[in-house]
Amino acid sequence: MKHLDMIRDFSNANGVSGFEDEVVSVARKYADPSYEVSEDCLRNLYIRRPENNGKRPVVQLDGHSDEVGFMVQAIKPNGTLQFITIGGWVYTNIPAHKVRVKSADGSYVPGIVAAKPPHFMSAAEAGRVPDVSEMAIDIGAASVEEAHDDFGIRMAAPVVPDVDFTYDEKHDLMMGKAFDCRLGCAAILATLDTLKGEELHVDVVGAMSVQEEVGVRGAKVTANTVKPDIAIVFEGCPADDTVQPGYLIQTALKKGPMLRHIDTGMITNPRYQKYALDLARELNIPVQESVRTGGSTNGASIHLSNEGVPVIVIGLPVRYIHSHYGIATYQDFENAVKLASEIIRRLNGDVIGGF
Repeated sequence: MKHLDMIRDFSNANGVSGFEDEVVSVARKYADPSYEVSEDCLRNLYIRRPENNGKRPVVQLDGHSDEVGFMVQAIKPNGTLQFITIGGWVYTNIPAHKVRVKSADGSYVPGIVAAKPPHFMSAAEAGRVPDVSEMAIDIGAASVEEAHDDFGIRMAAPVVPDVDFTYDEKHDLMMGKAFDCRLGCAAILATLDTLKGEELHVDVVGAMSVQEEVGVRGAKVTANTVKPDIAIVFEGCPADDTVQPGYLIQTALKKGPMLRHIDTGMITNPRYQKYALDLARELNIPVQESVRTGGSTNGASIHLSNEGVPVIVIGLPVRYIHSHYGIATYQDFENAVKLASEIIRRLNGDVIGGF
């Protein structure tokens, strides 16, 4: 479990879209001192191997550093916080969970997402899901002044689920928040570490991009900065093994990473996709395939950048993403890193040109 502590720290870091500072700090903590680490004004983070020489094709490793969450819109007269969602949420998953609200001094204040108790609901209200505008975050304050002055809450304060990472070694189960896509951030560093010191035929740049959950924004900048010839996108992707009939299960836990052929933002380069799938089978790396009818990744931005870039998505299956809790396995993480590393070892100008 070489990378378990890193995954834990990435998962526990608070980093709703636009506020990824803690995630950047974790990445810097675990990046090897030999790497060249830099960032831009959006807080996209770039990690370059010391072996890069600038004369070879460039491979971009992508993973987004943000997570879904909320933002304070206003403080109500009773001291509770009106909020908006950041990223895609199912409204039934929001109430009755603990959250962390960032205060003016940078600390996080615990709160609970509250909705009207059933005792006070009309028959019509009891029969439907409340809108976010009907919910509030309760930090225990009783007035605007208390929430503002004593708790230090301000307009636009970021809010994240209050969840701590756990690992069940017996069953190889990781539980925590933000696996979409902190598992991908950890996979970038794990892949770079796997390849450390090796002489490759490509330069490799890791890019942890911001604001994926609100429109794959950061990757538009990273792709134009890195200017990759080819890319691998790591993504925490929704597992379907508890919600689909057996014949449609394409992203199950403990069955290896998932490589998607299509989603709403990208038709995967079929030649590159075949190369990756064939290599996985040749090396006995478990892998899954999917045809997605929803969702998208940073591949949508990267594959359309520059003059067009071959991209595959190596997805790490996560049950219940875009909620407070996710479930994933370390073995799927390891196999995702192994597949990415083996692909990179074989890449050169001719192979890339064939895609």
